[in-house]
Amino acid sequence: MRSLIITPTYNEKKNIRSFIEKVFKYNDESHLLIVDDNSPDKTGLEVKELQKRFSKLFLKSRPKKQGLGTAYIEGFSWALKKNYKYMVQMDADLSHDPKDVKRLLKNLSNYDLVIGSRYIEGVSVVNWPIRRLMLSYGANLYSRLITGMPINDGTGGFKAWRASILQRIPLSDVQSQGYSFQIEMNFRAWILGARIKEESIIFFDRTVGDSKMSKNIVYEAILMVWKLRFWKIFGLI
Repeated sequence: MRSLIITPTYNEKKNIRSFIEKVFKYNDESHLLIVDDNSPDKTGLEVKELQKRFSKLFLKSRPKKQGLGTAYIEGFSWALKKNYKYMVQMDADLSHDPKDVKRLLKNLSNYDLVIGSRYIEGVSVVNWPIRRLMLSYGANLYSRLITGMPINDGTGGFKAWRASILQRIPLSDVQSQGYSFQIEMNFRAWILGARIKEESIIFFDRTVGDSKMSKNIVYEAILMVWKLRFWKIFGLI
């Protein structure tokens, strides 16, 4: 199975070594691409050092902070050019368990998109403040109601894709920069008739480093779901 894990980074030096070591410990057949936005804490330099140990580790360095969405788009484009058949999105802060990667990939034998879901079997989140949990759960409910997508965890960032469905999505048309990128990509796949499955995972809050959540990211997500609904109604997507 020719698979690539794609992980955007910005100021994740404190996590990146442990993350990379665990990824390859449990997924020795997969390759890993780090897309770093010129992190001031020198995350990219740490990755370059680790490339001496791991031959399946790749680094794409960008000149400045450009957002989560564009990082994944560049990662997907890179992977498609290299002819990877399967791609996994995951965070570098160890919120996503590297042990779960194989389980998501295995499900791609029958699905086009597999979402590691925090909300398919109740709530599977560890160490989140109640306010953050309510915001996340409410955002997903809001997304379902407005877009009509039958997905419980539309904002989750731990996902596995078949290259064949990504090739059908016009990646250059994707507009979202922040966490609404996850919703938009799910929506574009759903509109195309992709076979989508939610696989239950346990999400662990980061213990090191700072969250990238901001008010602008929240506002973007609020507006994006209405854009998606509008595009669907008028056949613009």
